Amino acid sequence: MRWRFKWFWLYGFVCPQTEQTYWWLMPRVNTESFSRVLQDFAQHFEIGAKKRIVLVLDQARWHTTPKLVVPEGMHRVFLPPYAPELQPAERLWPLTNEAIANQYFETIEAVEDAICHRCQELRSGPKAVHRRRQ
Repeated sequence: MRWRFKWFWLYGFVCPQTEQTYWWLMPRVNTESFSRVLQDFAQHFEIGAKKRIVLVLDQARWHTTPKLVVPEGMHRVFLPPYAPELQPAERLWPLTNEAIANQYFETIEAVEDAICHRCQELRSGPKAVHRRRQ
């Protein structure tokens, strides 16, 4: 029997101070995809010469490669290896997993729809993430 799998990747950002979230669903995770997400993130939040942010990342290859296109005003800080508890975005994953836990989905598109709906709920306001964590 040959198993075939379909995947998608959820990119999530959170501001620890405001708990505002930002999401992307992508068919893969690699340097090109991450560069595209960072570019859109920078445009959405008007990051540039006059507005700067610090982005805390783990040391995944697509985060650290010199080939990554990092928009102006975005500064990366890398966490030590094996320290996911220090990553602000790590607390987002249990919140998104709630949408699909203990459910059966006929298609990958149905899973994507459930995840998209959950991400929209979490973006509904900064208090949404805080309420869900308690």
